[in-house]
Amino acid sequence: MEVDALVKGASKKGIERFGLTDHIHTYYNYPDILSSLRDYESNRKDDFFFGVEVSCVSQWELNEIRRGSYNGDITYGIRSGGSPGCSLAIAIDEKFKEENSIEFVVGGTHWSLYTDDSAVSVINDYHRQNMFLAQHPLVDIVAHPWWYYGPCKDGWTEDFSIIPQSMHYEFLDACLENNKLIEINLAAMLLSKRYSESFKEQYMEYLVMLREKGARFSIGSDCHSKFYDIDFEKASEMLEKAGFTANDFHSPV
Repeated sequence: MEVDALVKGASKKGIERFGLTDHIHTYYNYPDILSSLRDYESNRKDDFFFGVEVSCVSQWELNEIRRGSYNGDITYGIRSGGSPGCSLAIAIDEKFKEENSIEFVVGGTHWSLYTDDSAVSVINDYHRQNMFLAQHPLVDIVAHPWWYYGPCKDGWTEDFSIIPQSMHYEFLDACLENNKLIEINLAAMLLSKRYSESFKEQYMEYLVMLREKGARFSIGSDCHSKFYDIDFEKASEMLEKAGFTANDFHSPV
């Protein structure tokens, strides 16, 4: 999507305050972010902000990429070859954020890091990453908790209740303690065709539990298409039915 299409699309949807958040997985993605920043500056307006969405990755892969010792496709980092339980990282620091006028940071868990695909292994690693992001000083919003696209035997994408409640409470406590917003993701979660209606009901119950215990939220459209074609009306109906109001949603800037 061109940045001017985002601005026009948001206006047509009646969205008054929004941000652009292209992905940073590793240093390899820096040129794309700098290109996005140039486009953003050409379309700057009030209540339109420049952010990024960083992936939780391993320090090992960042070291490998910095050394130039990996020859494969690294658009999404190095997704194999590391060790389970590896040190976690994101690919930006305070200096990069300031030098590139990044106004807010969304941090997301996008894959398990070098685990097997058993439900227990993937869930434990996802929770470990979510906790890392919830405590990271540069992260303002934790993206789409429990979004998952990879292989997982008997995973939570079929039955969300297999995730231990203790993980939900620990994650919530970390978000509250560190003043993090939790993203409610529209295209990737609430409106996704990958998930069954029963899963979405379970996930909405999870979000309601977080809200009732004091969580603060932001909305993420997760639009990756050419046009801003997210069905905000349907998503609004789902959220309102679950008792969400405008007071539950906050801006990181």
